[in-house]
Amino acid sequence: MNFRDNLHNTYHILERNKARSFLTMLGIVIGVMAVIIVLSVGAGAQSLILNQIKSMGTNLIGVLPGAAEEDGPPASVMGIVVTTLKNSDGEAIIKNGCDCIEAMTMYVNGSEVVSSEDEIVNTTFAGVTADYIDVEETSVAVGRFFSADEEKGLARVAVLGDEVKEKLFGDQDPIGQHIRIKRSSFTIIGIMKKRGVSGFQNQDDQIFVPLLTAQKLLLGIDYVSMMRVKVDNSANIDRAVESIREILHDRHNIGFGEEDDFTVRSSSQGLSAITKITDALKLFLVAISAIALVVGGFGIMNIMLAAVQERTREIGLRKAVGAKARHIIYQFLVESVLITFLGGMVGIILGILISVIVAKVAQAIGYKWDLVISLSSIFLGCGMSVSIGLIFGILPAQRASKLDAIEALRYE
Repeated sequence: MNFRDNLHNTYHILERNKARSFLTMLGIVIGVMAVIIVLSVGAGAQSLILNQIKSMGTNLIGVLPGAAEEDGPPASVMGIVVTTLKNSDGEAIIKNGCDCIEAMTMYVNGSEVVSSEDEIVNTTFAGVTADYIDVEETSVAVGRFFSADEEKGLARVAVLGDEVKEKLFGDQDPIGQHIRIKRSSFTIIGIMKKRGVSGFQNQDDQIFVPLLTAQKLLLGIDYVSMMRVKVDNSANIDRAVESIREILHDRHNIGFGEEDDFTVRSSSQGLSAITKITDALKLFLVAISAIALVVGGFGIMNIMLAAVQERTREIGLRKAVGAKARHIIYQFLVESVLITFLGGMVGIILGILISVIVAKVAQAIGYKWDLVISLSSIFLGCGMSVSIGLIFGILPAQRASKLDAIEALRYE
């Protein structure tokens, strides 16, 4: 029996046992679908993260509290509170840093119920310095941003993001009106221009207040969560990074060979570190998804072993008319591979459809999510399904080939 005859015979067997064939393929369908989804959605999520970082500019340096491995994030990124960076550290960087540093801003954040005369919303507030506008390269659409003097004087002024303004005041002009954050009243002096999502934060759903005001009146802290330094040219990034490190080493009394209590990263370093982390995460998730394929493989093996028993007389008849052991093995391997291959094709199609839906939904929400469906992931899905068919089809095929022709013909 040639390959074409084997395919024809396998097709009739599958058609005759549709329900069993479907259940046999199901594990392979789910496994391959999961692999395609993980690779595609993982690549899309990676593109979202990288696009967010790129959107902040290539001439920025981030200074975060806490030490970090060379390719890993500091503990503060994981939500652990680290208090090693102070306002005076940022002031020293501006005063004593290299001449390539143009501006620097410091950040603290919080979430609170905010109220106007008529509305109450739950939103986030950001305490920043007056140079925030220059570092983030944004602007105020209406009114103005607060000044350095207002920042140092603990002024109770606020600049609203566009979405917060709409929630609290609708079509009214909010300039000069008051909002309440915790027990403090703030005068609105400006409305930021629309920015959307940047740096993993919806910039339009924030309220900006002076750094010291946020620290003393709203949060009760004396440290900063992050600093961001703007360099005049991306070619001077390395020089600025080294300058910042020297200043912080001196201020924090960190000797040679001692571990830093801060992390200084340029945008390019951040991109490289995050790419490595997300690539490793994708591989891990693919490995987890592949477990479903292994489970499906055992299902294939069980079904094929049952098929050997059901078709014992057929195998005996084939041997009686001259079929060799290798012909029987070939027949059952073709059946096993065809089942897993068809399951793999269905899994690939479903995986692509779900990946497209996820990407379209993310894009509709406003995220910079790339739809990534590579040929390598499709070939991987095909290869894995065929391999599962071969690996888990060997035992049933060998058992079928070892049946004695006379005993098989007598089998009831």
